[in-house]
Amino acid sequence: MLSVLAIVEDTTVDGPGFRTAIYAAGCPNHCPGCHNPESWEITRGTWMETEEVVARVMADEFANVTFSGGDPMFQPEGFTEVAAAIKARSQKTIWCYTGYRYEELLRHPQQAHLLRYIDVLVDGPFVQALRDESLLFRGSSNQRLIDVPASLQAGEVVLFRYDPYL
Repeated sequence: MLSVLAIVEDTTVDGPGFRTAIYAAGCPNHCPGCHNPESWEITRGTWMETEEVVARVMADEFANVTFSGGDPMFQPEGFTEVAAAIKARSQKTIWCYTGYRYEELLRHPQQAHLLRYIDVLVDGPFVQALRDESLLFRGSSNQRLIDVPASLQAGEVVLFRYDPYL
């Protein structure tokens, strides 16, 4: 089960190309200036079975996937079930936004397990003093775009390099 605020199809703001974005309810970070403070309370979402979420994602054969929120890492078990099912059934890429740092996530078994299914992690809290509207796919300059498979293989953070021509 997941507490979900919304599932938005064909969005182009949460990663490259058309994406199906799953907005999680619940976030303990409460970043000042957050663009989605209504997402902080897990009770504001609608409880959905993970298979129902997967079915919505798979209904669009072309769109890739973004987990956002709130913070998907606040519900790692449910998002791991969703991500594993998506990867088992498709070649879709999965981006995940989190207020946690990658290094923190590796220290927590449930979040580290979810990372195995994530292609790009946008990590770190939004910091209003570092807000930069010129950045692609993130709100403040402290946030990183991390190539998760390469990082897990290298044992250190490998930044994702966006190429709009690929």
